[in-house]
Amino acid sequence: MLNEQQVILSKLRLQSANEDYIIAKSLLNDGHYKAANNRAYYSVFHAIRAVLALESKDFKRHAQVIGYFNKEYIHAGHFEPRFFEIIKTASRSRTNSDYEDYYIATKEEAAENVSNAKLFLTATESYVAHRMDQEYEPPDSSEPEGEDKLEP
Repeated sequence: MLNEQQVILSKLRLQSANEDYIIAKSLLNDGHYKAANNRAYYSVFHAIRAVLALESKDFKRHAQVIGYFNKEYIHAGHFEPRFFEIIKTASRSRTNSDYEDYYIATKEEAAENVSNAKLFLTATESYVAHRMDQEYEPPDSSEPEGEDKLEP
């Protein structure tokens, strides 16, 4: 069963992933292709971490997060293998865009990364929602009956 902390953290990370996707799309439309590659990657990365939050798993390095997700979620069949290709492509583009001085990001590359980020985000949102439906019982918010309950 999932606990409340896992659910809250997963939702927060999905919110970050969605915000990064929206920013990536805006940057793409404004012609800022390197920055769009960066935000598309982080949309994917935060979506991965949203899935891992359901297990209370996290790692210090991006490569560890991605490696664990690949082993435990893609190889295990929870996500299609094409999603690992999306991760690898987004990671490569982000690294080149952020660290290679002479790298020129193209509109086509950025558009592919942004489109793939949306596909990845949609898949992870669906997975997380399904897990929450199956494995999360929200705390009972009804007031307890007892002597300290005020009567009119």
